[in-house]
Amino acid sequence: MISTNGSGSKKPSKRKKKIQSEHRIVMRGLTLDDYADVKEIMDIVFPEFDGAWKKNQFVSQITKFPEGQICIEDNGKVVGAAISQIVKWSDYGDNHTYEEIVGKGDLKNHNENGDSLYGVDIFVHPEYRGLRLGRRLYDARKELCEKLNLERIIVGAWMPGYENYEDSMTPAQYIEKVRDKEIYDTVLSFQLANGFHVRKLKRGYFGHTKGFSSYAVLLEWLNIYYEKEEIALIGGQKTVVRVGVVQMQMRPVAGIEELMHQVEFFVDTVAGYNVDFVLFPEFFNASLLARYNDRSPSDAMRALSSHTESIIEKMAEFAVSYNVNIISGSMPEYRDNTLHNVSYLCRRDGTYEEQYKLHITPDEDFYWGVKGGYNLSVFTTDACKIGILICFDVEFPELPRFLAEQGMDILFVPFYTDTKNGYNRVRHCAMARAIENECYVVISGSVGALPHVENMDIQYAQSAVFTPSDFAFPHDCVAAESVPNTEMTLIADLDLDLLKELRKKGSVRNLSNRRKDLYELKWIYES
Repeated sequence: MISTNGSGSKKPSKRKKKIQSEHRIVMRGLTLDDYADVKEIMDIVFPEFDGAWKKNQFVSQITKFPEGQICIEDNGKVVGAAISQIVKWSDYGDNHTYEEIVGKGDLKNHNENGDSLYGVDIFVHPEYRGLRLGRRLYDARKELCEKLNLERIIVGAWMPGYENYEDSMTPAQYIEKVRDKEIYDTVLSFQLANGFHVRKLKRGYFGHTKGFSSYAVLLEWLNIYYEKEEIALIGGQKTVVRVGVVQMQMRPVAGIEELMHQVEFFVDTVAGYNVDFVLFPEFFNASLLARYNDRSPSDAMRALSSHTESIIEKMAEFAVSYNVNIISGSMPEYRDNTLHNVSYLCRRDGTYEEQYKLHITPDEDFYWGVKGGYNLSVFTTDACKIGILICFDVEFPELPRFLAEQGMDILFVPFYTDTKNGYNRVRHCAMARAIENECYVVISGSVGALPHVENMDIQYAQSAVFTPSDFAFPHDCVAAESVPNTEMTLIADLDLDLLKELRKKGSVRNLSNRRKDLYELKWIYES
């Protein structure tokens, strides 16, 4: 059932940054302790069904099929959940009712040897609508279906909007209009957008409920990976990670609002392809510099840094609402009278971390007075372990090797270069880092021009995704690359299992074949 509500520089200060997302989104399995939160939500969104499941029904659901009961919590409180069971579809077919398959809500018809995942309930607290949490719950159901090697997901759903068209069209015509996007139905449109198709139009599927049309639909999602073999349950690390790259054109903008409209457009577009990460270029917010043409380059960059906090707040919101981990390129940060170049990882659970640029180019120092940071981190995400190196940093092989020793799978490199020879330094060093560290490297740069903006007036870029060099990977070590100097996005799937295979059985094994009896890599600085 589906809810219808619907250098001489100071070292960085240790003080905690003020920028924090208000959300702490976590996807997990439901527990018996969650009943109060679940009851609160169900009482709000299902008043026509007398509210929530009873406590004994909830206990039975979790006891009989704990893997199928999924929730999303925010700051420790459940704000959405999905209840499921496994059935053998041939036992029910299309000619069943909701009560016949669900029973009294205690999952008495749950069949561990079944072939189909049936969606018993899904609901999100009304205060959290707009964060696309329902999509996350459905993605989790799909992942569970794939991991359990089930053939399909079946759900029953109202068509709440049909009551407004009962006198002018048949249910079948209404479904066709919704499918063609001529009519928006809060439930059916959502299901179709999540890859479900209408399997059967049903009258009286949910019984006779006051305030609803008697018509409902039986919807189906087919698992294209279904095989006649067992595979591991949900919960393991991803084996294929999808990355999105934004090659962004620099153009003067009226203000921060216009810039964030552009950023949200790219996040929305790339997230629509179900990516795990999206990478923006170094100094992607440099278009705001045009507002400070009357200032010196160093003063203009410090003025630009005043926008960093508000930009990160918005990007942290985008990460949650679009369900994608965002590497925010880089932006200037002015703290303790020192200017730094900083990249932010905004996770889709609402948390964020930062990586300072360590090596500063002569131009950054001369024109802007940027100073380097002191620490290097591997970041744990829900997809894999990643590293972030800003532009010039990738040209120092010690840094990626240090990250690789800590388990990094993907290295993200936001960059800014003005000429092709500068770009080639970044590109060829990034390719070398992928080979020598047996990892993937993703680079993203900006294109276009900013007239009259000193030291940022022209850009050259060809964003790309690089791989190690062995038989399992592309012959040229390029998984994807953009058209040079053209605003566009890239999408690439990166197989982590190939990295594991390479590190154990590759033609050569750069990491494991090192002569540690001769040399070592050591981090000297202590924070």
